[in-house]
Amino acid sequence: MLNEMLPGYEGLVADPYPAYADLRASGAPRLVTMRSGLYGWLVTRYDDARAALADPRLSKDPRHAPADWREAGRGRPLEDRSGLGTHLLTTDPPEHTRLRRVVSGFFTPRRLARLRPGIESAARTLAAGLSPGADLVGDFASPLQSGVICDVLGVPAADRTDFQRWTAAVVSSEPGEPDARPAALRALGAYVSGLAEGKRRAPGDDVISAMIAAADDGDRLGEDELLSMIFLLLVAGYETTVGLVGLGTYTLLRHPSALEQLRARPELIEQAVEELLRHDSPVELATWRFTLEPVEIGGVVLPAGQPLLVALAAANRDPLRFADPDRPDLTRQDNAHLSFGHGPHYCLGALLARLVGRAALAEVVRLPGLALAVPVERLRWRASLTVRGPRELPVTFG
Repeated sequence: MLNEMLPGYEGLVADPYPAYADLRASGAPRLVTMRSGLYGWLVTRYDDARAALADPRLSKDPRHAPADWREAGRGRPLEDRSGLGTHLLTTDPPEHTRLRRVVSGFFTPRRLARLRPGIESAARTLAAGLSPGADLVGDFASPLQSGVICDVLGVPAADRTDFQRWTAAVVSSEPGEPDARPAALRALGAYVSGLAEGKRRAPGDDVISAMIAAADDGDRLGEDELLSMIFLLLVAGYETTVGLVGLGTYTLLRHPSALEQLRARPELIEQAVEELLRHDSPVELATWRFTLEPVEIGGVVLPAGQPLLVALAAANRDPLRFADPDRPDLTRQDNAHLSFGHGPHYCLGALLARLVGRAALAEVVRLPGLALAVPVERLRWRASLTVRGPRELPVTFG
């Protein structure tokens, strides 16, 4: 959250892009500090960001962070390598390579293509049930992606209500609200452990079964690793895709000519999703990296052991890389955005997120007379370090 890290930029959760433009103009990474005590160097230019995302001198393992940084971050269950924190976003090769190999067999284009009819059918059904005043996040994007995740993980239909309730508590707690995460994490952890054990005895066509089946003697996942990987797929897959649908719809509503263009030319949906990802990335900041040795970025040499954040949202609007970057151009051809990362940590679920995003937005644009039901300034935004998007998106139509 840019407003938390930089004095003078408070209140910019809804539109951080003018601030990112100021930061890009300076070129050099900016040292930022959060209220939690976490700190790091913020990279905002496209070329610097793309290079950093693939630089082997930048580690994803928080054990390479300074002691004061690790202490400030203690207790973040998915990020500090305790409990659920050993997964693709906190490991380097060869550990990362082993974990990715175990799970990547499920995320092939051919395998995911089999999910497409079900995703499109679910999107149609949910859209048909919407009424004017509906919340496109809570009533559409969230249940759609929750259902997709349950299908991918192999959660039985009878368990999905509880599973989705626990998931919502884990990913949706906000400052000032009662923190339901600890209880939800315990319940979800116990459930996932039992689910994984059941898959060992009776595997199905799902990612948990695929992970267990793909793990040979040399690659076998430990219990903490298995649970960490499942939680990563659950949380990262849920937040980013719900953010894609919410932000994509918000952008179309804020740019009526783009909305009308997509209505008139539905064949543009694939290009449109890529452009909406570039224009307003649901992953605002890539997860932490740490310098293993002195590294020069933007003319600044960062010493070894320095935390670093790559601002994907800023890089995607760099005018040195994209023409007219603040305007959503649904026909943009050269669109190598960084919303799913770059390099060895490129998002494993990118293809699945695109499938859901295309299905969801294709249904959204068919709603006649679609408009926001509240003034823009009344929308509430997610309070998250990495993921950005509206918490609710009330709309009227028809």
